[in-house]
Amino acid sequence: MELALGKPTGLAPNLAGPQVYATGELSWGYLRASGERRLLMPVRVGRAYRAGENLSLVRTVVGVRTWESFLAERVECEDEVFSVALENL
Repeated sequence: MELALGKPTGLAPNLAGPQVYATGELSWGYLRASGERRLLMPVRVGRAYRAGENLSLVRTVVGVRTWESFLAERVECEDEVFSVALENL
């Protein structure tokens, strides 16, 4: 939060989560947690992106918070199965 709300810092270190997700996994998880129903269409991305070449651990701070724990805190979950899974993290 300090980085987003604070004064400009110039070049900040990269930030990565403890897990790597595909875009579809993030979308599906959000929709399931929020109880929304939407059609997810596949989107083709470039070869470098599919190969993970956009990911780097150089000057990277690896976080500990997972996407699932973020959803559990921020999204009102109506799906009972997903709620139970989030509680067991």
